[in-house]
Amino acid sequence: MAKQSLIEREKKRQHLVIKYKKKRKTFLALFNKENNFETKMLLHKKIEKLPRNSSRIRLRNRCWRTGRSRGTYRDFGLCRHMIREMGHNGLLPGLRKSSW
Repeated sequence: MAKQSLIEREKKRQHLVIKYKKKRKTFLALFNKENNFETKMLLHKKIEKLPRNSSRIRLRNRCWRTGRSRGTYRDFGLCRHMIREMGHNGLLPGLRKSSW
């Protein structure tokens, strides 16, 4: 189980990404469209003033069951340990244990 503070920090980041998504997207579109260097620098300053945690790149995939950040499968949203455990118990539809 991950520390509760790390899970809460991730939730805060998700909230900030949603809050600043539209503003960040418009600034980046204007920045990419602009040719003048001075106006590009002004737009860059505006982008820099946005909170760092409002960037999507800072989000980390976490297991919804344990909060583990590594070995997380996107299809299920679970870490590898939980996939194995839930797969053995038959709780994941369409998943079979392989054996040879």
